[in-house]
Amino acid sequence: MSFLSAALDRVKPSATIAVTDKARALKAAGRNVIGLGSGEPDFDTPANIKLAAIHAIEAGKTKYTAVDGIPELKDAIIAKFSRENGLTYKPNQIIVGTGGKQVLYNALMATLNPGDEVIIPAPYWVSYPEMVALAGGVSVPVVCTSDFGFKLQAQALEAAITPKTKWIILCSPSNPTGAAYSRAELKALTDVLVKHPHVWVMTDDMYEHLVYDDFVFTTPAQIEPKLYDRTLTVNGVSKAYCMTGWRIGYAGGPAELIKAMSTIQSQSTSNPSSISQWAAVEALNGPQEFIPANNAVFKERRDLVVAMLNQANGIHCPRPEGAFYVYPSCAGTIGKTAPSGKVLANDEDFVTELLETEGVAVVQGSAFGLGPAFRISYATKTSDLEDACKRIQRFCGNLR
Repeated sequence: MSFLSAALDRVKPSATIAVTDKARALKAAGRNVIGLGSGEPDFDTPANIKLAAIHAIEAGKTKYTAVDGIPELKDAIIAKFSRENGLTYKPNQIIVGTGGKQVLYNALMATLNPGDEVIIPAPYWVSYPEMVALAGGVSVPVVCTSDFGFKLQAQALEAAITPKTKWIILCSPSNPTGAAYSRAELKALTDVLVKHPHVWVMTDDMYEHLVYDDFVFTTPAQIEPKLYDRTLTVNGVSKAYCMTGWRIGYAGGPAELIKAMSTIQSQSTSNPSSISQWAAVEALNGPQEFIPANNAVFKERRDLVVAMLNQANGIHCPRPEGAFYVYPSCAGTIGKTAPSGKVLANDEDFVTELLETEGVAVVQGSAFGLGPAFRISYATKTSDLEDACKRIQRFCGNLR
């Protein structure tokens, strides 16, 4: 009998973290590696936010806080939802967690019973199905191809709903594709969901502010008020505010659900870091001008990467509306032989050979539920992106 829990049989390690760790190890061994696997802005946390954390330390704000977040941060989150999303919440409808991932996980742990189904559009963030599995639920992936912009269609959503469906998870802009739903596209989905009152909506809006080309972000509860009482709107400060390591996520939703999530959190991590919470107060309440400035750089990087990848043999790269990822197809390389003599049977072979041959670390699309493809994060300096794309072009040009 194994000492380890059988729950581990239901879950796989994070592919994105695995790629980042492998790239880090190769660099430590002296290899010239460009890591494009991590979804982390290369910009530093803004100075005013860091200063707020320093002031919190100096003021002795270093003790335990309320499990679900300090009142000041809840107020900032309530103001943010009202100001930017037209959503009204009370403090008992807000929870703060140690990153958005914990908020999502708490919600699933607090609601899923064995056999409950969760609809997840694919490509999906690698952690969604694993969290569902750990919570005892069943993932129902719905493949969304590039023909539809990697976006879930109303007809496909309707077909996926069963009496066992408890949640649908929507991420816009998307990790891994960068695809973002317009108001009209979301309205088509919310029209379906209104007809199925047993299905709850979990929205991962972490990349809300990272949109380009005049795209206007909207979130489901904002579009369809009838879904307000069964929607958990999840967000955080990691991406737009360049605060990945500070580990602050949050959500607004029905008070009963928030209370249940707080109970889970009280018996796992308890409160998020007090210092990080005070920094997040400043992030949400303070100056926001750096966000469009950063976005202008991200847009330039997106356009560079899309253009250069589309010049690589066997690669097709759509242009995404948001986030800082591209999700190119490598279908045109499958079946070809790499310089090592390895025949590329799938996208995992492609990314492995690319790393070994050219020192470029990307993540295979199969890890996100749709291949043959790969994800590139362009949240890194432009010179590295240009170098990486040239290496990819060279790798693809040397396939036979």
